Amino acid sequence: MTQFNTKLVHGPQLQTDKAGAIVPPVYQSAMYRFAPDGGTSDWDYARSSNPTRDYLERQIATLENGDAGFAFSSGVAAIATVLAIFPDGSHFIIGDSLYSGTDRLLNQYFAQHGLTFTPVDPRDLTAVEAAILPETKAIFFETFSNPLLKVSSVKAISALAKAHNLLTIVDNTFLTPYYQRPLDLGADIVLHSATKYIGGHGDLIAGLVVSASPEISEKIGFLQNTIGAILAPLDCSLVCRGIATLAVRLDRETSNAQTVAEFLEQHPDVAHVYYPGLKSDPGYALAQQETTGASGLLSIKLADNIDPIKFVNSTKVFDFADSLGTVSSLVKLPWFKLPEEKRSTSGLTPQHVRIAIGLEDQQDLIDDLAQALTAAEK
Repeated sequence: MTQFNTKLVHGPQLQTDKAGAIVPPVYQSAMYRFAPDGGTSDWDYARSSNPTRDYLERQIATLENGDAGFAFSSGVAAIATVLAIFPDGSHFIIGDSLYSGTDRLLNQYFAQHGLTFTPVDPRDLTAVEAAILPETKAIFFETFSNPLLKVSSVKAISALAKAHNLLTIVDNTFLTPYYQRPLDLGADIVLHSATKYIGGHGDLIAGLVVSASPEISEKIGFLQNTIGAILAPLDCSLVCRGIATLAVRLDRETSNAQTVAEFLEQHPDVAHVYYPGLKSDPGYALAQQETTGASGLLSIKLADNIDPIKFVNSTKVFDFADSLGTVSSLVKLPWFKLPEEKRSTSGLTPQHVRIAIGLEDQQDLIDDLAQALTAAEK
């Protein structure tokens, strides 16, 4: 199999099933029998390995063109395990606009336990290079930033990192391997919150990691087993189900997002639309070079005459809820839980709204946003 959509549907060869199952079975067992001579087999204890998890990990590694894949109990657990491979005293250059859960993990936990971080706009390669210290070990950023969809060059940052013997760690949650494969562009580690587009149905929490080299794979694999923040077999099966429909879902969500973004760009009650699929977006040209799609997430800045709280509470098709990448459309106030100082440095104001587009009919989405804007006029 060489074509990506075929790989999504069929996945790797099953290693354990003797019944001829088409769908990978859920191996809901905590332990496995030893070989007759007492030696170990591929599976012995489910924290170390499980046939269902093994299938998922091999599949995501194949899709990302990586050396090995790893499935975790959440995206944050995946990030935490990756950072744990670095020694005490390590310094990281990080994107200055990270998901709030990632920011909390880095700056409120790891910063208290021997790691240091310098936030930099990853679009500014001069600033990235200037932030490199003797103890710097890696550059960590999101391909499309959350929530303002700033587009950074994986290829350029990876080349810069390699020139300084650094690793490149990329959170590719918004694009998935369907729209971008960072390892092909030079990155060393790619991360996903599979809760979002890869899982795709809003019914699981999961994280995935793919590494480019056996050396990195060995370190992550050791800590996955040692720390134990693994993904349970049933959740692994749900992620596999999501992978099978990833392309058709993202095609629809991206088409919907493009139409909605174009509508909102012309609406008088919307001051600005952030979506790399728009030609007016500053990241459009780079997105065209390094991705094959803009995905289904966008953000807007409402005009001053629109009450943002009333707007998100006036939608009927869109749910006012956290997360993204599921089949239904969601709206969120990305600034709401941020401390005031974080709002100012992130560029967010109370007029900003994040919009995650689902699989509904485009006209229903447009009509719902239009009526909510009217209802929210001050």
